[in-house]
Amino acid sequence: MNKRLFVILIVFMSVALLGIIFVQAYWINNSFQTKQEQFTKDIRQVMIAVSQDIQLFEQEQIYNAIVALEENFEEPDSTKITEIVYRRIDEDKNEVFIFSNGIVQRDYKLSPSFLDIGMDSIAFRSLVNEQVTTTITPGIDGAAPIKSENKTYKRMNELEMAVISEIALKVSEKIPIHQRVSPELIERMIDKELRKKGMRTSYEYGVYSNQLATKVRSRDFDINAPSTFGVPMFIDQNDNFNYQLFVTFDNTRKELFGSIVGISVLSILFTAIIILAYWYAISQLIRQRQISQIKTDFINNMTHEFKTPIATINLALDALKNPKVAQDDDFKQRYLKMIRDENKRMHAQVENVLRISRLENKSINLKKERVKLHDIVEDAITSVSLMVEDRGGYIKTHFNAQKSSILGNDFHLTNVFVNMLDNAIKYSEGAPKIDVYTELGKNTILVKIVDQGIGMSKSAQKQIFEKFYREHTGNIHNVKGHGLGLAYVKRILDDHQATVYVESERGKGSTFSIKFQLIS
Repeated sequence: MNKRLFVILIVFMSVALLGIIFVQAYWINNSFQTKQEQFTKDIRQVMIAVSQDIQLFEQEQIYNAIVALEENFEEPDSTKITEIVYRRIDEDKNEVFIFSNGIVQRDYKLSPSFLDIGMDSIAFRSLVNEQVTTTITPGIDGAAPIKSENKTYKRMNELEMAVISEIALKVSEKIPIHQRVSPELIERMIDKELRKKGMRTSYEYGVYSNQLATKVRSRDFDINAPSTFGVPMFIDQNDNFNYQLFVTFDNTRKELFGSIVGISVLSILFTAIIILAYWYAISQLIRQRQISQIKTDFINNMTHEFKTPIATINLALDALKNPKVAQDDDFKQRYLKMIRDENKRMHAQVENVLRISRLENKSINLKKERVKLHDIVEDAITSVSLMVEDRGGYIKTHFNAQKSSILGNDFHLTNVFVNMLDNAIKYSEGAPKIDVYTELGKNTILVKIVDQGIGMSKSAQKQIFEKFYREHTGNIHNVKGHGLGLAYVKRILDDHQATVYVESERGKGSTFSIKFQLIS
């Protein structure tokens, strides 16, 4: 995959992911707004119902009192009847049939003991529909006519309720609000209507008259609190009112969030999974691209490493075929040595490839024993001393640790320090200048390898212990290597429970520090 296509793919995937996140956020916000609108609508319906219930409750109290008065046969103060009379004679039966249908108007006056309303008395008028059927039969043998009546009374409920409503409103003008409606009644009505809506939320309430607070209110009511709803009370036939009921609902946002928290959590969870999957996929794509590039560089380096010795061996073999060279023992030995050296060089490259396999399969078997770390470092320095001398450099030791016994594998630890010293030599411009320090810590020994080479970038410091990694310097490959040495170092040190870290700055060299556990 070329770089341009790779970038385009990442851009499209990022845009798609951002789109999904945006849609999820929009959906959650829209769901919250919808719930908020529905909550407001339900609360307004609750408030209207409470206002109507309180007004109806007051009307029913007065109405029931009037019914009870009439049923107790209280005598009205006056009675007026307006009626329509219909008369018909039945000649066959020799009877006179009279039907009358009228309204009986009865005036009552209620004493203050009958209704606890804080007034001296209430005068009201009761209207009753009275139907009378009269049958007159002539008397026998000159006797007086026989008269029979059948009366039917029907209370005019709708008309009376309108009258009662008007009475209640007239009464309200004279009675203080705290005598008409109690806090217990308001709470009972609000609780009833909230239950109908399936809502469970705490609230505070207060009744106001012309924007002024009354005695009817809960203890912690504050009209300026958020989520306060108001509704008029005791509305007359002209839609006029003097009182308003205000209710403040607590934790409305918590209530609303609670209604969508389940689906929101799932949405956020799935979005997080998508983000993690996206991040993992992108990191794997980048890693695979890096590995592909590293392997390409590795193959190119290995091809070059094998091509040169093979070409040298071919030239030496061609020279040995020459009769003059074959007869000259010095030339023959020279070319044979050349073939042997190049063969060793190829063998070393094969060992590097095998080392890759061992690192991949984690099949390196370490047999540990008591070793002196100072001795191992000295052996490693001896192995690379010729390379340093050829370039006119030096390796100085500063063994400040009084003891250096650790549990380790002598062969692999020697290779570790050889690799690290080899890196210090290869990445030094001009004569290598290397110092090796040892210091004692608490049950530990610290080894520092300090060079004055070209140094490395911050990003390179994070990756130098990865297999095949080599810091890119464009198309210039003036330092041989396969990116395996420090990966091998890290693996061996991990098996020794040792830690390694690097401090470096471009142009100012590098310091590799290794910490081992001491044994007594």
